[in-house]
Amino acid sequence: MKIVRQIHSHILTNPLYSPKHYALTKILAFCALSPFGDIDYARRVFSKISYPNVFSYNSMIRGSSLIENPSKEPITYYRKMLRKGYANPNSFTLAFALKACAVVSALGEGRQIHSHTFRYGFDSSPFVQTAVLNFYAKCEEISVAQQVFDEIPEKNLIAWSAMISGYARIGMVNEALSLFREMQKVDVRPDEVTMVSVISACAKAGALDLGRWVHAFIDKNGINLDVELSSALVDMYAKCGCIEKAKTLFDEMPERDTKAWSAMVVGYAVHGLAEDALELFSRMEKAKVRPNHVTFIGVLCACAHSGLVSEGQQFWSSMHTFGIEPSMEHYGCMVDLLCRAGLIEEAYSLVETMPFSPNSIIWRTLLVGCKNKGILDKGEFIAERLLKLEPLNAENYVLLSNLYASCSRWEKVSYVRKKMKESGVKAVPGCSSIEVDGFVHEFVMGDESHPEAKEIKEMLRDICEKVRHAGHEPWTSVVLHDLGEEEKENTLCEHSERLAIAFGLLKTKAPVVIRVVKNLRVCADCHEVTKIISELYNREIIVRDRVRFHRIVNGSCSCKDYW
Repeated sequence: MKIVRQIHSHILTNPLYSPKHYALTKILAFCALSPFGDIDYARRVFSKISYPNVFSYNSMIRGSSLIENPSKEPITYYRKMLRKGYANPNSFTLAFALKACAVVSALGEGRQIHSHTFRYGFDSSPFVQTAVLNFYAKCEEISVAQQVFDEIPEKNLIAWSAMISGYARIGMVNEALSLFREMQKVDVRPDEVTMVSVISACAKAGALDLGRWVHAFIDKNGINLDVELSSALVDMYAKCGCIEKAKTLFDEMPERDTKAWSAMVVGYAVHGLAEDALELFSRMEKAKVRPNHVTFIGVLCACAHSGLVSEGQQFWSSMHTFGIEPSMEHYGCMVDLLCRAGLIEEAYSLVETMPFSPNSIIWRTLLVGCKNKGILDKGEFIAERLLKLEPLNAENYVLLSNLYASCSRWEKVSYVRKKMKESGVKAVPGCSSIEVDGFVHEFVMGDESHPEAKEIKEMLRDICEKVRHAGHEPWTSVVLHDLGEEEKENTLCEHSERLAIAFGLLKTKAPVVIRVVKNLRVCADCHEVTKIISELYNREIIVRDRVRFHRIVNGSCSCKDYW
């Protein structure tokens, strides 16, 4: 940049130098696009160009989308280009603008730019088509992305990567893997980027067998295990419940960047292995690897899951020494830590000192804390703030209803449910999945759509009978509905994780580990029953709920009942 500034100065002060416009566009491109450039300097240069050409606009659209904290700035440059009318967009302009929309999930603006690809005659450009596909995939408009993908006559590697990544992003692991197999049939050789997407799909679904197969495919085909792909494998094994394998891979990595260390720290955290997470963070410091915001989310979560309040507060205080300003996620971790420890007032005080308005997740965490402690007045106030932010989110109504139910305020429970019905708000059903023979099977409460529903129900009845004979009395208090005891027991027996566990027992034999992924938190009764099942059937059961892992062996859970 020092040399570039000298050249820029020479151009401006030398009256014989011509044409200045061409030279300025080259300086602009270096400043905006080079890893050694300076985007602020590029902005100043751009502002001094009287009639920017398409090359200048492309440099600014692309460059402003590469910064660490991307915004809608690239879209602003695109709009300015159209408004000024000095230059029409070319295929690069449209592709860069679409990628910028994908980065910040600007769905409305991206759709408009998609329509411009037809207006300017670039709708059949493979470069632009791939950008359109990538945009819709990253914005989770998967049906539109699939339509765009199907219409591309000559699909290149980037198109296959993008589509697989789109499926992976929303957890459609079977579709992602099916597309990956189809890609192999047409002899398109995957690269490291493709494999990261496939591995991420396995991680999201908790599909360990598929993940192992993909790992073997990587080794067999000599695909380069770079730092990013190795980190993805570490993350996959951790999220699939194989924390020991994740650790082995991590230890074998010849080079580890911040992302790799953070993946392992977060892996330990979600498994409730707080001591391991904090010890690894200490090793990271000794290795002179600078932690980032994800690393601190990991250590704070580790403290939250193990009730390490003072340790969490120390890490919170140490963030500024690394130049990391606490984000909304970090505040969320601290509020969670305090609420889990029953320190609701301290958590609320922290929220009041936040430099930005709390989001719905933080208010929800506080509301859960109030429910667990039976703090009705503050809970109602928090619920009011939450419903102002998200009036159509069913989970908020359910939590408020649960708060009233936990205090036996059944008339208020009825009022909340009536309000939900009037607003057309429907609760998100609990959904659990289990991988068997390379296919992910999904279940919801009372589900009878599975081809083997009859056999699953029989297995479930056998489980319920054995659990009852073992002395377990159903914790009907967790069913926060004004129902009879028998109805409550039946409701508990048909929770989605129990259907998944029953299917696992039906289709696999010991010592195969039963691995279940649930979209919500596991209820207290299901947690207790799963511990009993593990002992009665001599099976290791690993349940990954929305917050953490529960590794249950011989009637004991890794969470030590602190969750």
